[in-house]
Amino acid sequence: MKIVVCIKQVPDTETKVKIAADGKSLDPAGVDYVLNPYDEYAVEEAIKLKEANGSEVTILCLGTEAATKAIRTGLAMGADNAVLLKDENAAGRDWLSVAKTLAEELKALQPDLIFFGKQAMDDDSAAVGTAVAQILGLPSVANITSFALEGATATVQREVEGGIETLTATLPAIFTAHKGLNEPRYPSLKGIMSAKKKPVEEKAAAVCENGTEVVSMALPPERPPGKVIGEGVEAVEKLIDLLKNEAKVL
Repeated sequence: MKIVVCIKQVPDTETKVKIAADGKSLDPAGVDYVLNPYDEYAVEEAIKLKEANGSEVTILCLGTEAATKAIRTGLAMGADNAVLLKDENAAGRDWLSVAKTLAEELKALQPDLIFFGKQAMDDDSAAVGTAVAQILGLPSVANITSFALEGATATVQREVEGGIETLTATLPAIFTAHKGLNEPRYPSLKGIMSAKKKPVEEKAAAVCENGTEVVSMALPPERPPGKVIGEGVEAVEKLIDLLKNEAKVL
């Protein structure tokens, strides 16, 4: 069985980001990039299947040459090979352009099973995996927290309002991984060393037009400083007045 895991390299969640001079993108200076955290669950699930039935796991990534860092992380975890769709303007693509580009490559790869993380931590669109499934005409289930495979039938679970939903899908199919699906492994020293020798095919990404345009980007306004209004019973009346007339929450 051939499994493809689509990943993205994103800014580290602990990085303090800045808006670039164009006012429409992030300034990459001083930013540390990592494998998207939700994609780690997708990679782990693929590797677990590989260990169970001998599947081949391929990492697929759209990005610049720098995205090799995230790819090598997936390879160090246990994936067999990778494809990097190179595009120096990858950060400027919207979810629809990314989905169309990945779908074109997936048509060529013809995998039996495709995993995504449920969303990328930088743009939070949570749309790419489902959009790829729509383009390819494949069944898909988003936000899965449990996965079991028997033959060509996958049984998955996901959290819904007030409960757990169980669904089945016949392969080939696409699934997006949520936190709780598994516990991603840390790459071992052996895995890190072997990842350097695993093949990473680089090819030019297909050109697909964006369906949306970023008009502007701005950081949220700073929160006003807190107030100390007093102590004990004497402060209660003033606190109520501020909550009612200034904060307007009462």
